[in-house]
Amino acid sequence: MNWLFVAGLALLGLALAWDLVFGVRHRWARVVPYVCGAVASVVLVIVGAGGLADIPARWSLDSVLGFGSAALTVDRLSGLFLVISFAVAAPVSLACAGWASRPERVRARGLGAAYALTLASVAVVVTADNAFVFLFAWESLTLAFYLLTAHRRDTATPAVVTVMLSKISGAALLLGLLLLAAQAHSFALPAFTGVAPGVRRDIAFALLVLGFAVKVGLIPVHIWMPRGYRAAPGPLRAIMAGVAVNVGFYGLWRTLALLHQPPVWLVGALLLLAGATALLGIAHATVQTNLAEVVAYSSVENAGLIVSGYGVALVGALLNQPPLIAAGLLAATLQVVAHAIAKSLLFTATSGIEDATGTCELDELRGVGHRLPWSGTGLAIGALTLAGLPMTAGFVSEWFLLEALMQQFRVGHLGYTLPMAVTGALVALTAGFAAVAFVRIVGLTVLGPRGPHEVVRVRDTSWPGKVAVVTLAAACVAVPAVAPLEIRVISAGLGPVLSSTVTVGALKAPWVLQPVFGEFSALSPSWLAIVLPVLFGAALLLCLAFGRARMFAVRRVPAWRSASGGVEGENQYKPFAFTNPTRKVLANVLLTRAELRTVERQTGGRDDDPRRDPGAAHLGYTNDVVELVEQFLYRPLIRPLRTLVRNAKRLQSGRLDAYVAYMLLALIAVLALILTMT
Repeated sequence: MNWLFVAGLALLGLALAWDLVFGVRHRWARVVPYVCGAVASVVLVIVGAGGLADIPARWSLDSVLGFGSAALTVDRLSGLFLVISFAVAAPVSLACAGWASRPERVRARGLGAAYALTLASVAVVVTADNAFVFLFAWESLTLAFYLLTAHRRDTATPAVVTVMLSKISGAALLLGLLLLAAQAHSFALPAFTGVAPGVRRDIAFALLVLGFAVKVGLIPVHIWMPRGYRAAPGPLRAIMAGVAVNVGFYGLWRTLALLHQPPVWLVGALLLLAGATALLGIAHATVQTNLAEVVAYSSVENAGLIVSGYGVALVGALLNQPPLIAAGLLAATLQVVAHAIAKSLLFTATSGIEDATGTCELDELRGVGHRLPWSGTGLAIGALTLAGLPMTAGFVSEWFLLEALMQQFRVGHLGYTLPMAVTGALVALTAGFAAVAFVRIVGLTVLGPRGPHEVVRVRDTSWPGKVAVVTLAAACVAVPAVAPLEIRVISAGLGPVLSSTVTVGALKAPWVLQPVFGEFSALSPSWLAIVLPVLFGAALLLCLAFGRARMFAVRRVPAWRSASGGVEGENQYKPFAFTNPTRKVLANVLLTRAELRTVERQTGGRDDDPRRDPGAAHLGYTNDVVELVEQFLYRPLIRPLRTLVRNAKRLQSGRLDAYVAYMLLALIAVLALILTMT
């Protein structure tokens, strides 16, 4: 396995170098980095599967670095996240290859290199067993995100926001790892398991959770996700959202494996933040009018769901209840799998739709599934998966999550029971609004009647994009059909955190699942995958037998507008109108602002022509929402931050010796802080 691991990383290095050297001179040259990335992804999936099967891979870096023992090691937990991340990276890379083959999409070198750097950074972060190597790969991922989001001049602001929050993430991880290294007297991550409990370890645990929370998009540090994902081009959004974001979840899992028990105060706060993140994310996803932003805010929602399961596991770790740890981590990991597959599918399909139509505005994409069947089908299946419908991966993961949160009665401590109950209520509310959000996508955007204007300019996605859509869509429905096998794989991967004998308790029978705790509830996704299609087929046969020709008859009647004559407008719902009740119900969360005004409609002639008929007046209605966190947290910080920047500019004397002195003083201050805490 060692040579396979090195070969996978070497292919990613080749992809990076190829793009920098050959750039975009020829069509075949633009495609090569993504083909190399697809092959490397398959290789890394094989390496990860070897780690899950206790065939580890290790690439020693001792001769390269001077920080003690250092290597890239694939253990069972690393293997699990390699499989999750690169199993979706392979088909997405094919979609990227098809997308990059058109010259108008990639006009300058750098995107292929940023793509390769992203995948390589993910692989190194997941396998690093040295704090220095881990941080180096983490900062490399930050650089890759900047290159992906700043590829155009008009995306400079989203790129800056993404980098700023990524630097906050890196700073938190740096401080947390330095605290642990000072206690363990080693930079090797396995040595951190020997750090004695105390205030310093609790602070380090909290700092690590903060650093990883920024990457996964937990509030209030989630604002980079909608901006960053929308700024990234084409299917490269799927690389960011379906692949790279998994390093944040891996970091949370690895932190629990190394430090075992979190600080008491952190658990309740994390649970409540996770529940609020899920609700806020799905609320904004429900009312957004841009398809890319809907999918991006859905990532915020899924981050909240995943961290909710992780919070349950932290409660179990504090109370030394391995079954509760298993229930929480299984639910969270199942949600990670569902999110990786569905989010990659959604952004791949969105890329195909945007390339074909030139827009992501939902009101202009009504009935897009009729015109773009491949991308439309992928969009529908991805939306149904994240809505948690039966026979999809999202249904199994959300069922496990709700069952895990319902175990609060086993805790017996109000300080943990109450946050679990509140989070459970928020997650249940989130699941309800998710149905509204994604029914809008399926019912109006994919299957609805066409909009008033034809916006399709080119054909559907390229054949590599079609392969990616089919592969990811099939995974959305195939993975839950073999959910017991998925549970066994996840149980093996969670071995460094807790014994697999506990996690396999989720298998009530060979094809029946339970939330680890027996006699509580049971579910068989495998049988659902058989029974539901059979019932649907039987109902269809009965309708055909008794309805005959009436089954295919179409009755057309004038649309009822529930108003008097003379009212103008379209005879169908728009996506904006469909979510207007949500804007009203969640007005306090979304800070909904509505305005009704009289609009004069002009009919013909120049503006200064006195003969011009002013036409009839009509009512105009606008409805907008506000990002709550940005309005009350970040905007008030802008003015003092600008003042600080103006004062800091005075230190820019242009003298090299002054800059070296600043760096020396900063280093001394950091070392002094660490020494006082050791």
